[in-house]
Amino acid sequence: MNKEDFKAPHVGQALLTPKGYWAFIPAPLPPEISYDPHLVLALSRADAALSELSGLGRHIINPHLLIASYVRKEAVLSSRIEGTRAGIAELLLDDLEKPNSASSSADLTEVQNYVAALEYGIECLNSLPLSLRLVREIHGQLMVGVRGGNATPGEFRRSQNWIGPPGSTLANAPYVPPPADIMMDILVNWEVFLQDRGNFPELIQCAILHEQFEAIHPFLDGNGRVGRLLITLFLIERGRLSQPLLYFSAYLEAHRQEYYDLLQRVRTLGDWNSWLYYFLGGVEETSMQAVRQAGALMDLREKLHHKIQSNPKAAVLIDPLFTNPYMTVSRAAELLHVSLPTARQIVKVLEELGILQEVTGRAWGKTYVAIQILKLIDNSIE
Repeated sequence: MNKEDFKAPHVGQALLTPKGYWAFIPAPLPPEISYDPHLVLALSRADAALSELSGLGRHIINPHLLIASYVRKEAVLSSRIEGTRAGIAELLLDDLEKPNSASSSADLTEVQNYVAALEYGIECLNSLPLSLRLVREIHGQLMVGVRGGNATPGEFRRSQNWIGPPGSTLANAPYVPPPADIMMDILVNWEVFLQDRGNFPELIQCAILHEQFEAIHPFLDGNGRVGRLLITLFLIERGRLSQPLLYFSAYLEAHRQEYYDLLQRVRTLGDWNSWLYYFLGGVEETSMQAVRQAGALMDLREKLHHKIQSNPKAAVLIDPLFTNPYMTVSRAAELLHVSLPTARQIVKVLEELGILQEVTGRAWGKTYVAIQILKLIDNSIE
């Protein structure tokens, strides 16, 4: 790490450690933020878009039909930033074939862990505030049985890490977070700011918390994923998001290099506002996309129910297809509480109406997909 790059002492300073390498020590929160007209407008637009999405989550019929696919999409996109290549269709099919069990694919296990960690965090918010304790527990959920899972899941690091391209070392990495022996004091300050209410606009506070968390890099692995999870959990805890319908990682994944560059500019140049413009723009864009997708999914749900209204038993399968658009005869039998032959007949009705397509080509053990629903959930499918 080149100490000459870090030119903003009000944001933090480079420190020469006793072991001879330089590390960055973030200044205590909160920072001084300049609310220029550009930032005020960006905040207003992001607030409005997020409020529309949150209102949708409160008032839409059966919001759980959206939540399952949105959470999985966020998990896939957040994990993709870390190099995981599993797609949402692959995740949904794996969930169908091996419900409540570990995947045979390492990439899928990472995504499944992200889903589990987010759901765990949301459940904990019913009885616990966001805190360092909850951050550790979420990390433990995230890192079980995956790459980096030997790196003390659920525990803050006790050794030095660094951020840089493959092959970089402590000596030449572009960024080295604070040493472990002083890291806890910085984390305590981060937690105090996390629990500060009423002194900052929530979206500004969320953006600052995310940047500082990544600057501290308190775990040996999984810091990026935990940091992105905390965006959703913070907004839910503060009542700014009624349901986990914001897949913010879509924006970060699409603008990945800019994301990394702007985080580094805060540390090196004290450029908070460029990071805040980026973050608020991402909230606005992602919220608007989520609202549009929700509208399209609900329109399709109404269309499919109308198409199948003459067959009440078949109609019962429509809503479950929005939580997972893959279907088997055994899943249909379980959902309908009927025998396998009866379920097979009902699935055949949906196939004949063009709602389901068979995708295995097998005579037995067939799997079907509601391709219209899958295309809306996973817009990478043409």
